[in-house]
Amino acid sequence: MNTRRKLVVALGAGAFTAPFATQAQQPAGPPGKIWRVGILGLPRRPAPLEAHFYGAILPGLRDLGYVEGKNLVIEWRFADSEPKRLPALAAELVQWKPDVLISLADDASLAMQQATTTLPIISTGTSDPVAIGLVKSLARPGGNITGVTPIIGDLVPKQLEMLLTMTAATVPKVTRVAVLVFPNSPSALTRYQSSVVAAKTLGIRMLPFEAATPDQIDTAFTQMRAQDAGAVLVLQTPFFQQRSQQIAALALKYRLPSMTGSSVNPEAGGLMSYGTNLHEHFRRAAYYVDRIFKGAKPADLPVEQPTKIELVINTRTAKALGLKIPQALLISADKVIE
Repeated sequence: MNTRRKLVVALGAGAFTAPFATQAQQPAGPPGKIWRVGILGLPRRPAPLEAHFYGAILPGLRDLGYVEGKNLVIEWRFADSEPKRLPALAAELVQWKPDVLISLADDASLAMQQATTTLPIISTGTSDPVAIGLVKSLARPGGNITGVTPIIGDLVPKQLEMLLTMTAATVPKVTRVAVLVFPNSPSALTRYQSSVVAAKTLGIRMLPFEAATPDQIDTAFTQMRAQDAGAVLVLQTPFFQQRSQQIAALALKYRLPSMTGSSVNPEAGGLMSYGTNLHEHFRRAAYYVDRIFKGAKPADLPVEQPTKIELVINTRTAKALGLKIPQALLISADKVIE
């Protein structure tokens, strides 16, 4: 993989501004203190966890002096992509009496909010914490919840524009774009509506396909081809991130150029992504854990937004699809997978 840092987009206040320490810091608490962290996610437990972007939380904590088996215990709970399981799992973690809770998705954050109003909660995978009622505002969260949001405004129009730029020279020209939507995500449904509005401006038609299981993903791609879709936009959710290899393989099988919001997809063989660096995003949760261990209250810690978004392009996949990458896209890419 060649990495090219060409385009950095600074977007507003309240962004990721506090850098990580380059060496281990002194942890909070008296000598011998064992800190307890409960983490709840929607998809299946990653294997191995350290290799997955959720695992970025652990080295972030180590850099701040918190080491599993020494002064830190972590309890993970994953719902196997079944949102209905989240409330019970959140209740389990609360009963374990952790010092802090971390949620990895919209539904996980809401389940934790229902489970406790007193334990500190760090929300990391929530696209719009204000809209879904987790916090009063990004600057002043109030209550027992704060964290980081991976979404910087509405990236869907830009994702769609880049996808069409990538496919501009295809014959026939792309006029119908499939949209893969996870139906249990309110934010994904909102982003689908955004894609419809953007499509009208660009003169194309969006074809929605819902999928909440691996089998439904297979069916969705079969139907995309049957309905003459020329490309696919994946509205990123934790479930689709977990199924990145499946989605990338299907997009290649049916010769559908794909765009997602997570670099996990092009790294798995998809065509391109435009969105937040999720590894750094989840690593940032460690900063909040440390602040809370040192006495800060969630109500006083602003919710952070990222300062940059990344364009990642897989040139091997572009070649396999017979696409010539426009020079403007190639130059602006942050990462090029060759």
